[in-house]
Amino acid sequence: MKHEQTISESVSAISETIVLYRPVGPKELDLIAASRYREFPPRLPGQPIFYPVLNEEYARQIARDWNVPASGAGYITRFAVRKEFVAPYPMHTVGGAVHQELWIPAEDLAEMNRNIVGLIEVIAEFTSDTEQRK
Repeated sequence: MKHEQTISESVSAISETIVLYRPVGPKELDLIAASRYREFPPRLPGQPIFYPVLNEEYARQIARDWNVPASGAGYITRFAVRKEFVAPYPMHTVGGAVHQELWIPAEDLAEMNRNIVGLIEVIAEFTSDTEQRK
């Protein structure tokens, strides 16, 4: 008999995760899609840190103001990761109070991917003249 998750198990799983955001361009999104929205691609040489951000507002700024000019489009991804995985990584504020991110070393990215709960969602898309919420 297949075990179906109870409400208390669902609530427990949710309370054991943290929601993070990752602004990406089209190339990175294609690689995420190729994984069936289950993992982020390895970092490129010269990219020693993976930077998920802690709020949608900051992700929006990066996707709109950096990804669009650099690659013609920007996307906001949202994902849940186990709190126990991110606990050792301190939060960094890199500007105003909204500019909060984690700095995960590239060599830890595969382990982070294994700690993602559920799928990576695309929640917004930006182009040079439009914004669409998903």
